[in-house]
Amino acid sequence: MDMARSPRLAKGMDSSAAHYTASVFFDWRLLPYDVAGSIAHITMLAEQHIVSAENRDQIIAGLEQVRQEWESGTLTPRLEWEDVHMNVEGRLGELIGPASGVLHTARSRNDQVAVDMHLYMMDVAELLKSRLLDYMRALVERAEVDMDVIIPGYTHMQAAQPILLSHHWLAYRGMAVRDFERLEQWQTRANCSPLGAGALSGTPYPTDPARTAALLGLAGVYENSVDAVSDRDFLMEFLAWAAIAMVHLSRLAEELVLWSSVEFGYVRISDAYSTGSSIMPQKRNPDVAELTRGKAGRVIGRLQGLLTTMKGLPLAYDSDMQEDKEGVFDVVDTMDAVLTVVPGMLRTLEVNRGRIARRIGQDYTAATDLADLLVQDGMTFREAHHLVGMVVTELENQGKGFAEADVEWLKQVAPAIRPEWMALLTPENLVAKRLQPMATAPVRVAEQIAAARTWLAEHDGGPPR
Repeated sequence: MDMARSPRLAKGMDSSAAHYTASVFFDWRLLPYDVAGSIAHITMLAEQHIVSAENRDQIIAGLEQVRQEWESGTLTPRLEWEDVHMNVEGRLGELIGPASGVLHTARSRNDQVAVDMHLYMMDVAELLKSRLLDYMRALVERAEVDMDVIIPGYTHMQAAQPILLSHHWLAYRGMAVRDFERLEQWQTRANCSPLGAGALSGTPYPTDPARTAALLGLAGVYENSVDAVSDRDFLMEFLAWAAIAMVHLSRLAEELVLWSSVEFGYVRISDAYSTGSSIMPQKRNPDVAELTRGKAGRVIGRLQGLLTTMKGLPLAYDSDMQEDKEGVFDVVDTMDAVLTVVPGMLRTLEVNRGRIARRIGQDYTAATDLADLLVQDGMTFREAHHLVGMVVTELENQGKGFAEADVEWLKQVAPAIRPEWMALLTPENLVAKRLQPMATAPVRVAEQIAAARTWLAEHDGGPPR
């Protein structure tokens, strides 16, 4: 019997249409959540004396067997039952007979599929929070290891001012903290049950939706039954969260791609996270970083897709909403994969300290500090800015850095600049002067690392590492 077909439909469904409308081949992962929702539903029905205790016990035993078969891999999806929900009910019918028909009392597939997604997404939140915590641990570990490395900080992709490499890593940790907090806030909003809404208007049976929610471990119940089955905000918001998180990860990946190039040479990505070329023997391609950067576009596209699907739908449920699952599942798998591989890439990264030291000695990232010294000596900042800019241009034409400026030449072209100042313009001196709590001085970065360790300990239950 085709359980999904209504008696209103006299003819069987065209085979191509059946494939077209079926979702069972991508919503199969929801089976344990469907079983959990069904167990809670039948438990509540029995408590409300809507079904018998005998029916409850028989159905729960059958549902547990369905779940065990799914977990062992012996249960496979069947197209004639079109989705995971009907597959569960169909297999339940094979196991316990006509009593399985009692299960769908006071329930619609509309509130059923919605509660499955809420339950699934609660587990997703916990998984991805744990992944984010490990990513943050990797960033903090890098910050601890690289405290002795000073790099040029960039604006407009031009060397700007020296900063600790550790400070740079911690900037990504700051983004990850916001990602974590946004995920927690989203989880709070998504932690509610639509069960009890029925198709859209509720049900004439004396059900107890709050009891079902409690049995499922969900924090509350929707206030409006139409909204309960119409809402996909929690999925769109998750995709928006993922898009922002992937933008952050993509920016990190882009820098690793640049920094690992011959032109920069700041870092070497481990062989375990690199690939070779099919034709060029010398190549070491940063494929993991590149794919991380590329997957940001994939995630952003999934957000755009669901927003576009939902924007024109009337209330309440429409089959268009079936399109939510593949995009969401794809993003869940993508975020899981990215947040699994990136920490390892960071932990195994080699920093080329010698190359970086030579590089920062050849640029003019001390220019602002030189201007500041002129200001402290009585010059206005705009005058100092102009004078130092002229000196940089002349030194650049000579192929020299500040440390190589000839004393006599300096007295002629910029007598306001005291020659002894040039010895103060070392990267070490420049970073040490940035003493605001958020700034790059080693003492401040050490404090930032300690604070990050404390935050991690508070959120993962372990001691600071």
